[in-house]
Amino acid sequence: MVYRDLKWITILIPTILIGGFEFLRHSGPFLQGMSMETGNYFITILTFIVSFAFSNWMFKTIKEQNHRISSEREIRAIYEERERLAKELHDNIAQTLFLLNVNLKKGKLNDAQGLVNSIDSNLRQAIYNLRTSPSEHVTLSKRIESWLDDWNTVSGIDLKISISIHENYFTPAEEVQLFSLIQEAFTNIRKHSVANCASLHFKTRPNDWKLIIEDNGRGFSENEILPSKYGLLMMKEGVSKLGAAIDISSEKNLGSKIIIKGVKKQ
Repeated sequence: MVYRDLKWITILIPTILIGGFEFLRHSGPFLQGMSMETGNYFITILTFIVSFAFSNWMFKTIKEQNHRISSEREIRAIYEERERLAKELHDNIAQTLFLLNVNLKKGKLNDAQGLVNSIDSNLRQAIYNLRTSPSEHVTLSKRIESWLDDWNTVSGIDLKISISIHENYFTPAEEVQLFSLIQEAFTNIRKHSVANCASLHFKTRPNDWKLIIEDNGRGFSENEILPSKYGLLMMKEGVSKLGAAIDISSEKNLGSKIIIKGVKKQ
C-alpha cells in the first residue's frame, strides 16, 4: 500500500465513522432512542477503538515499508562498493600486467615473479571480498575472523585477535568498508612489514567504536606516509567514508600501529 492510500484512509475513517454514526442516530430507527449523552460516550469509545486499531496497522505498515526501503538502499550501497572494488581491481591488474610484460621483455625475472605474486594476492583478496552475498547474514565478526585465519595460514605471522562487535551495530555498507580496511591493513603487513607478530583489537560501545591494528615489523619513516602510498591512501579514503578518524604511527624497526575511531550513526 502506498503512502497516498494511507493518507486518504486516515482522512476518511473519522469522517465516515463519526458522520455515519450521527446520520444513523438521527435517522436510523435503532439509534433514535439513544440519548445524546449515551451517544457521545458511544461514538467516543468507538472512535478510540477504531483509531487505535487503524493506527497500529498503519504504523506497522509504514515501518515495514521503511525497513524494506532501508534494506534496498543498503544492498545497493554494497553493490556499488563492490563495483568500485571491481574497477580498482581491474585497473590494478591491468597496470601490473603491463609492468609484468615490460619486466619479462627486459629479462627481469625476479621482478616479474614479484608482480605475479602481487596479481595472485589481489585476486584472492578481491574474490574473498566479493563472493559473500548480502543475503547470507554472516556477521562482521565471523567474516573478519575467517579471513584473518586464512591470512595467518598464508603469512605465517603470529596473530592475536580481540573482537567485540554488537550485533547490527554497523550497516551493511559500513561493514563492507570496515572489512576492506582490515584487508588492506593486513595485506600491507604481510607484504611489507617483515613482522613475526600482528594483532587486531576491534570493540564497539553504545556511542562509539575503535579498531586497532599493530605489528612488530620494520616500520616506516614519516616520509613514507605520503598520499603516494596507494594502500594508505585507500585506507584514508575508506575511513573518510565512514566519518571516522585514523591515526598511523610507526618507527623504524619498532613496528607500526593503526588506530581508527568512529561514532555510531543513529
